[in-house]
Amino acid sequence: MIRLINEDELFNLTNELSKKHFHKPFKHVVKYNNRLQTTGGRYIPSLKTIEINPKYVREMKREAVIGIIKHELCHYHLHIEGKGFKEKDPDFIKLLKKTGAPKYCEPLPSTMKRHIYVCTKCGLEYKRKRHVNTKRFKCGYCFGKITFVQTIDEANLTIN
Repeated sequence: MIRLINEDELFNLTNELSKKHFHKPFKHVVKYNNRLQTTGGRYIPSLKTIEINPKYVREMKREAVIGIIKHELCHYHLHIEGKGFKEKDPDFIKLLKKTGAPKYCEPLPSTMKRHIYVCTKCGLEYKRKRHVNTKRFKCGYCFGKITFVQTIDEANLTIN
């Protein structure tokens, strides 16, 4: 986990990674986007802009953040060169392997919680990402009452 660096430091890190792994400078904009929910970053071809999810910078290790930046740089450099820069393009897949960039980013630790419920009648166990209103919902198998048991943090495998 690294501290949330400002956008100037983020640009310097991106440019440094670009020179090191792609042997070309990064000349455009890299910024944070708080609205990103399910992804670590994205490349916007029309603006030649890389956007990074600040939650990943706050919660993940430095290597994971560097992986996200390298992935987005693959999109950027292929687009600048006029080659196939989309996820399924062979040029993109080849460049990912060459630079050691990940195809997908790891899930955020804050999204890895599971709430466990059990039916009091048949014992069926339910794992849910979101809390369930146990007064409103019944067991889908036997229509028995369900009760909350515990919350598990699957990222660290701790029980709360």
